[in-house]
Amino acid sequence: MRLNFPLTAATVALTAGLVVAPTATATAAPASPATFNDLAAALSATPKKVDRRVLDSLGAFAPAIIGSMATPGPDGRVNPALFADAHRLGSDPSLSPEVRAVWQQVIDFLGEPGKRKQAAYAAQRYQADRKKKVKPGDPEIPRGPGAPRIQEFLYPTIGIGCMPESATGSLGSLGGGNSLGRALVTAGPQKAPAPGPKRGQIGYVYTSMGTGPAVNNRARPLVAQWLNLDNGRTGIISLRRNPKINATDGPGTFTAIATTGRGRVLSVISGDVTTKTKKKRIVSCGIVPVIGIAYV
Repeated sequence: MRLNFPLTAATVALTAGLVVAPTATATAAPASPATFNDLAAALSATPKKVDRRVLDSLGAFAPAIIGSMATPGPDGRVNPALFADAHRLGSDPSLSPEVRAVWQQVIDFLGEPGKRKQAAYAAQRYQADRKKKVKPGDPEIPRGPGAPRIQEFLYPTIGIGCMPESATGSLGSLGGGNSLGRALVTAGPQKAPAPGPKRGQIGYVYTSMGTGPAVNNRARPLVAQWLNLDNGRTGIISLRRNPKINATDGPGTFTAIATTGRGRVLSVISGDVTTKTKKKRIVSCGIVPVIGIAYV
């Protein structure tokens, strides 16, 4: 499998015009299985500004994630260099408290706190599966405290020039036609995003706020690259237009379902989004890579 990282070399240049502001705390995840309404609500609760400090610092970690997928460790699992890189980048004394807080989430996820949380998550899922009652023909959707939930990526990102017909874009007076990007995952079994991830799968959702409806573009794809820390699996998948989510009026929303297996999944979404403007113009634009962590 050939792994790539479309925006690695361009990240610094792309972030030059970003608005600098403290990043918002991730929205609390709902306790019930995700529906299309849940996804719409999560995507509409949008921070108004992007923190360039977070993008710059976490952006430096994205190539390490991609590199660890291409070069596994001696045991065939995760390359130990990934953990070393996270600790090195996250311990930079010049980091602001806001950036340091995001790094702490990453370091905890990679280490023992993440392992304990994954074990607790699996135990809750097992108990919920034992208690649920499913009628013949009903969809298999877990209920109770172990039900899967929406898990947002660590921070919002930016699409450069995604709104060329707007002087400001969705980032305010300094946006210059740029679009704020939001990403989340849902752990299966779920109904959303359609057709719904099954057990051992995750559904990716990326929305380019303020844009028109999504358009599929094989030449300039939006991709998710993922690494399961607990089973060593890796993969890359293209996110595409979903006819059930914002397909008519936008904002441009792209989804994909990946078979990751159970465990802690570390992801990077990068590449290009393509949308149709109000004037029926097709626009493709690059996004600054964004990192997410998820329990499956």
